[in-house]
Amino acid sequence: MPDLSKMRQEYTSKGLEQEDLEKSPFKQFEKWFNEALKAELIEPNAFTLATVGKDLRPTQRTVLLKIYDEKGFTFFSNYGSKKSQQIDENPNVSVHFAWLGLERQVRIEGEIKKIPKGESLKYFLSRPRGSQIGAWVSHQSKIVNSRTVLETKFDEMRKKFAKGEIPFPSFWGGYQIIPKYFEFWQGGLNRLHDRFAYKQKDNSWEISRLEP
Repeated sequence: MPDLSKMRQEYTSKGLEQEDLEKSPFKQFEKWFNEALKAELIEPNAFTLATVGKDLRPTQRTVLLKIYDEKGFTFFSNYGSKKSQQIDENPNVSVHFAWLGLERQVRIEGEIKKIPKGESLKYFLSRPRGSQIGAWVSHQSKIVNSRTVLETKFDEMRKKFAKGEIPFPSFWGGYQIIPKYFEFWQGGLNRLHDRFAYKQKDNSWEISRLEP
């Protein structure tokens, strides 16, 4: 087994000061996200979503951000999945973006809700045909005996929907996360990282520096 205690990455960025931050956490996220795109990081829209159901056991998975604005952050999923079950039981979620190539992380906490069906349909129609078929094939989080089963189902659905548009699956759609808290983390020398929290207060955001 490797000695993990010897693994060490020194962060060499110039750091982060409060005067560098946008007043709106949404604007600050957009600024950093655009810089992650420019840096050509792998899947910069990938984030970890943590949910907790009524059994109080947290679960995490990686999903892809597809829409964001000052209303919230939207991703798409099967509504029969484990994450959806936990969301139904408890709408409080936590989100984590890791842009380690830029020595940055963003954490968001908030509540989650389904988006209107029309908005989900609009996104569904923009997906590649194979992805549309895949939404019909996968009963997300359910046990399957082998990949062959999935591939057989995919082939069956491909033939079934060979002509015309693929119908919109009623069990699939978008979720929007409405943030209540943001934290922006920038790696620093000697593990003295820069952390700033945006906490919602009435109709504005309070910014605080946190110890690393």
